[in-house]
Amino acid sequence: MPHTVEWKVRLHLFEDDEGATKAHVVLDTGTTELTGHGTAHRHPADTNVPEIGDELAAGRAMRELAQQLLDIAERDIEGVGASRPSTRPSVGWRL
Repeated sequence: MPHTVEWKVRLHLFEDDEGATKAHVVLDTGTTELTGHGTAHRHPADTNVPEIGDELAAGRAMRELAQQLLDIAERDIEGVGASRPSTRPSVGWRL
């Protein structure tokens, strides 16, 4: 049976008074809301390119969110009695 869902992601980027770019990402699955945060700091000697700070902060926030999802999936896999083998199985869930 096919399974289709839509998850919504909101990403907020802003720069603080010290010049750090910060990202706040929110994932809404409809039943759960997860958040991730990321920060980027430009070295004073570097050229000011705001897009780079945005990319770094957003990437770090999404990486944090991705790790949360993987941790949840691992707990769910263990919760249904599936094991996490050390070698790649021919069938079953893989992380």
